[in-house]
Amino acid sequence: MATTAQSVSAMPSSLSWLEQFLKDELSPYPGRTALVARMVIAATLVMVTCMVFRIPYAFQGAIYALIVSRESSQATLKSAASILALTGIGGVYLLVSARFVISIPTLHLLWAIASFFLGFYAISTINNFGASSTFAIMLCVGVPLWDRHVSAGTNVEDTLWLCLASAIGVVVTVGVEILFSRIKPGEDIVAGVADRLATVENLLMSFANDCAADRPTQTNVVRLAMVGTSMLRRILQRSAYAPNYVEQMGAVIALTGRLVDLAANLTSPSHLSGDDREQIHLLAENVGTIRSALLAEGTPLLNASHVTQGNVPHTIPLVTEMEKTVELMKEVLIGSQSFGVFAPQPSTGDPQPSFFVRDAFTNVKHIQFALKGCLTAGLCYIIYNGVDWPGISTAVTTCFLTALSTVGSSRQKQVLRISGAVVGGFLIGMGSQVFILPCLDSIAGFTILFVFVTAFASWFMTSSPRLSYFGVQIAVAFCLIHLNSFAIEPSLSIARDRVVGILFGLIMMWLVFDQLWGASAVSDMKSAFLSAVRLLAQFAREPISMDYNVAAERSYSLREAINNNFDSARAAADGVFLEFGPSRQQDLAWRSKFRQWQPQLRLLFVAEIALWKYRARLPGFALPDSVGAAQRAFDDELARALEAIADRIEGRPSQAGLFEESLARLERAVSAYEGSEPQPATADRFQAFLSLHRRIETLTTSLQKEIGNAV
Repeated sequence: MATTAQSVSAMPSSLSWLEQFLKDELSPYPGRTALVARMVIAATLVMVTCMVFRIPYAFQGAIYALIVSRESSQATLKSAASILALTGIGGVYLLVSARFVISIPTLHLLWAIASFFLGFYAISTINNFGASSTFAIMLCVGVPLWDRHVSAGTNVEDTLWLCLASAIGVVVTVGVEILFSRIKPGEDIVAGVADRLATVENLLMSFANDCAADRPTQTNVVRLAMVGTSMLRRILQRSAYAPNYVEQMGAVIALTGRLVDLAANLTSPSHLSGDDREQIHLLAENVGTIRSALLAEGTPLLNASHVTQGNVPHTIPLVTEMEKTVELMKEVLIGSQSFGVFAPQPSTGDPQPSFFVRDAFTNVKHIQFALKGCLTAGLCYIIYNGVDWPGISTAVTTCFLTALSTVGSSRQKQVLRISGAVVGGFLIGMGSQVFILPCLDSIAGFTILFVFVTAFASWFMTSSPRLSYFGVQIAVAFCLIHLNSFAIEPSLSIARDRVVGILFGLIMMWLVFDQLWGASAVSDMKSAFLSAVRLLAQFAREPISMDYNVAAERSYSLREAINNNFDSARAAADGVFLEFGPSRQQDLAWRSKFRQWQPQLRLLFVAEIALWKYRARLPGFALPDSVGAAQRAFDDELARALEAIADRIEGRPSQAGLFEESLARLERAVSAYEGSEPQPATADRFQAFLSLHRRIETLTTSLQKEIGNAV
C-alpha cells in the first residue's frame, strides 16, 4: 500500500485525480443498490400516479421522494405523521394568510418575504428533516402561485393540488420504506461502522501475516477514507434515536473515521519481526472484537498486549495511533454501558424527542440562517417580478432545495450546483426534449426515460456529500422541466426559462451564502471546534439552577449544541479537503490536528454527561457534602482547563491551573468519607465515580499537551 497514503493525503493536479475521485465516489458499496432502488421506485410511483390521475405539481412529490432522508428507515417511518401534518399546515397557512394580503401589493410583498423566512427557519429548527423540507418546499412553490392574475378560486384550487401532490409523495415514500424497512433500530448506523471496522481488520491481518494486502482490501480502505463518515453522521443527526445513543455513536463514528484514515495511510512493510506481527495481530483482534460487540450490542473485551511499550513496531509508526484510537472506542462503549448501572428513574431519564431542536429559540445561528435564506429567495422573488419574467420563478424553489444540502466548501458547492444544473437541465432535460421525447407516444415510454434519469441521479445522490448534491441538482432540473404538465412540452422556451431560473437561484445562493456571509471551511472548522470546547466548559459547571426541570432542560440544550458543533466541525473538515489556494497545506495541517483532537473531546463529553447526574444530585447519585464540594472544585478546574485550551487555539495567553491537584483532592475526600463511614454497598459506586474523573483528567491533560505542542 505504498501509494495509499498519497491517494488520501494529497490530490494530484491532473485529470487522473478526477478519474480516481469519481471511481471512488461512484463505486458500489453495501446497501447502495438497494437505497437507489427504493429512491427510484418511490419517485417513479409518484410520477405515474400524478400523470395517470392528472394531478398538477407532480415535480413536488417526485423531488420529495428523492431528497427525503431514507438512510434510517426507522426514522423515516416514525416521521410520516409529522410530514403529513406539516403538509396540511403549510397548505392552511397559504390559504389563510394569502386571504389578507392578496389585494394589497405592499402587504403581499412583505407576506412573501416573511413566508420565505418562515420556511428557512423551519429547515434549521425542526427536528424532523422530512417534515421541515416538505413544509419549506410547500411555501416556496405555493407563494409564487398567488402572484398570478387569476381568480382566487383558481389559486385556492392549485394550492390544494400542491398539498395533494406533496401528500402523495409522502405516502408513496413511506409505503416503499415499509416494504424495505429494517427491524433493528440503529442498524443503518451500526452496519456502516461495522463495514469500516471489518476492512481495517482485514488490512491489519494481512500485515500480521507478513504479506501485502490484496487489491480489493487496499481499494476498499482508500474508498472508505475518501468517502469519510459524513453520511453516517447525517443519519445520526436526522434520526430519532435517544440522546445518549446519539452521543455514544457520534463518538464511535468519529473514532472509526480516524481509524480508517490511519489505516489508509499505512505503508506496506518489507519485513516485520515476530513481536511486531503479534502486536498487529492483537490490534486486529481488538478491532474485530469491537465490531462484533457493536453488532451484538455487547461490551468489547480487548486483548491486553503482552508486548512492552518499547517493542511497539517502529516499522509502522501509525499502529501506535491506531491502538490509542481502538482504546478510546473501548472507553466509549464500556463507559457508556457502565453509566447505565446507576441510571436514574424513568421520570428523570432522557426526554422524549421534541418537535423543534432544543436551541431553536435561543441559538442565533438559526436566525442567521433564516435571514440569509430569506434574503436570497426574496431577492430572486423581487428581481423576477421586477423584470416580469415569471418563467424563472424556479429560482425560489432552487434556493430552498439548495439550503437542504450540507456539502462542504463554498467552491465545491458552486461547482456541484452549476454542473448539476447544466447536466440535468440542458443536457438531459432539454436534450431528451429534442431527441428522445418526440419518439415516445405513451406514458410507458416516458416512464422508462424517467427511471433511467432518476437512477442516474440517485446514484450520484448516494455518494458522499462531496458529490451527492450533483445528483440532487440533476433530479431537480429534470423534474422541474418535464413534470409541470401532462404532455410532452414542445416549446424549448419553457425549459429554457426553468433552467435559467435554476441557474439564477444558484448564483444568488452563492452570492449571499458563500460571498456575503461565507467563510472558508477551515475557519468554520475552527469556529465549530472552539464553540464545542467552550460549551463543554460551560457544561462542566452545570447545573447552575436548583430547579431540576430548568437544569435538565438547560443540560439537554447544551448537549445538543455541543453535538451540533461536533458535526459542524467534522463537516467543515470534509470541506477543507476540497479547498485549494496558497494556504492549502496549512489548512490541511489544521484539519489533521482537529480530527485528531475531536475524538478525545467527544469521549470527554460522554464522561461529562455521566457526571452531570452526580452534580444534579439525582436519586441514587447524591454525594456527601465533603465529596460534593471536592467535585465542584474539580469541575471548576476542568472548565478553566477547557477554556485555556480554547484560548491557546485562538492564540490568546492561557494560564496553567490546578487541574491535576483537584483530582487528588477529590480522591482524598472520597477516601476520607469511606474511612469514616465504611459502606460496602457504596464502595463500587464511588469507584465508578472516581474512574470517571480519572478518565476526564487523563483526556484533558492529553489534550492540553497535544494542543500546546501543536499550536
